[in-house]
Amino acid sequence: MTAPDTHLINRLLDVIEQDILPKTAEGVAHGNKLFGAAILKKSDLSLVLAETNNERENPLWHGEVHTLKRFYELPKDARPDTKDCIFLSTHEPCSLCLSAITWTGFDNFYYLFSHEDSRDAFAIPHDLKILKEVFTLEPGGYNAENAFWKSYALPVLAEALPEAEVLKARISKLAAAYAALSKRYQDGKAENDIPLN
Repeated sequence: MTAPDTHLINRLLDVIEQDILPKTAEGVAHGNKLFGAAILKKSDLSLVLAETNNERENPLWHGEVHTLKRFYELPKDARPDTKDCIFLSTHEPCSLCLSAITWTGFDNFYYLFSHEDSRDAFAIPHDLKILKEVFTLEPGGYNAENAFWKSYALPVLAEALPEAEVLKARISKLAAAYAALSKRYQDGKAENDIPLN
């Protein structure tokens, strides 16, 4: 895979906006959290699958894990090899999702919002708390590039490109949309039975 460029980042932001966000809005309306993910082919950046959090059905169905569940429900002959795919997550994956991405053989993942964003902007602190309490890791303490995969924060990639201002404007627009979903989730979370809501 070539180095991330404006075309790739715009395509990933398109997928978040057009494919993941609508599913997430529907999921939040049913009491689920606002995390979603998608899988794209590296070769042409076509969408294989987009999904969202489904913790109301099963607390393990985080956005990334639920996406992987759906991916492996595709017929084998229609499912590309994970090494030929990009994994895209709206939020930096938690420890459960990091493990799932690893166990399924992806060699990469991209994300829009950081663990700190999840805690501070979206009032969902569990990712950082679990990393600290279970794994004794401080924020950012996991190995973002390792023998299994390399991870990429879209805002960091965007900042390094000549089109940074345009990309930052797109990211800000998405942040506002997710902030609205976050408010809806927070306002209704007392009514759901998600263990770590």
